[in-house]
Amino acid sequence: EVQLVESGGGLVQPGGSLRLSCAASGFTFDDYAMSWVRQAPGKGLEWVGAISWNGGSTYYAESMKGRFTISRDNDKDTVYLQMNNLKPEDTAVYYCYHRNIYGQYVWGQGTQVTVSS
Repeated sequence: EVQLVESGGGLVQPGGSLRLSCAASGFTFDDYAMSWVRQAPGKGLEWVGAISWNGGSTYYAESMKGRFTISRDNDKDTVYLQMNNLKPEDTAVYYCYHRNIYGQYVWGQGTQVTVSS
């Protein structure tokens, strides 16, 4: 069974940091690019960024550049999202996903990040 399981969310003060993890199973992880999206309360999905299959290339939404870093460990079948200098507007549920060879999107269950003092 293909699974993506996010973890690492929580409550953090503005200016703080969090590292989210997304553990993959059920597919050949290092064959695929991986991506993160988020959904703030009452809003649609917002693409955060992506990382190539080998970690050699990363891509970010403009508003996340310089604050967020995506990395991966193919030995652990895990992708990470390091978030620094968090702002209240970063409050959202964060999801990892990838697109399989059939063009289907596979999602995790999400992890809540709340930035508040």
